[in-house]
Amino acid sequence: MKQIPDIIANILSVVFYPLFVPTYGMALFCYSYHTVIQPLPVIWSAVAIGGTLFLTAVIPITAIWIRMRRGAVTDMQITNPGERTIPYLYSIMGFCFWCYLLIRILQVPPYLGFVGVGATIAIGLVTVINRFWKISAHLTGLGGLFGGLITYCIGIGAIPTLGTMVLWLSVVLLVMYARLRLNAHTPAQVGAGWLLGILCTTIPYCIYCYVE
Repeated sequence: MKQIPDIIANILSVVFYPLFVPTYGMALFCYSYHTVIQPLPVIWSAVAIGGTLFLTAVIPITAIWIRMRRGAVTDMQITNPGERTIPYLYSIMGFCFWCYLLIRILQVPPYLGFVGVGATIAIGLVTVINRFWKISAHLTGLGGLFGGLITYCIGIGAIPTLGTMVLWLSVVLLVMYARLRLNAHTPAQVGAGWLLGILCTTIPYCIYCYVE
């Protein structure tokens, strides 16, 4: 019988599965305090959130599930690093279409578009790094979300509230604990994933602002 800490760690790993994180981020954008002042059309929010869920979660997860049914992947968490490359390539494809949705169809502000681009770069780097070292995709996703929050605030000229920062840092620490508790990663792997996610979703927009 699993101990309660192990059960909690598994729940956290599922809730903050990397492919769910972009949808959480889009929902935050659509219903943030800024858009309460300037509300987004309901249909726009529905397309943004639904499109994000389909392209960055449903497509890659379906590909993982099919490969698991065929015996090419051991489990949905893809705990074996050697099984990750092809599912990650499907994820990159979904993320590329997601960027197209954001930039060309929804015509989101540059700061949000560059967060999407950064997230795509991050998953590409995770795919490459994973060939040599099992960097944490969970923490890369959460780092990307945190970096996206920073980029969003820079873009609208706002300062994140203390409560928001404490909330997200608490989530990060909990997921770090979960991945370590399950022996899925080393401390260096979760820390590197977190840093990679932040850098990938903040640097592209900073470069854009500097060049502009």
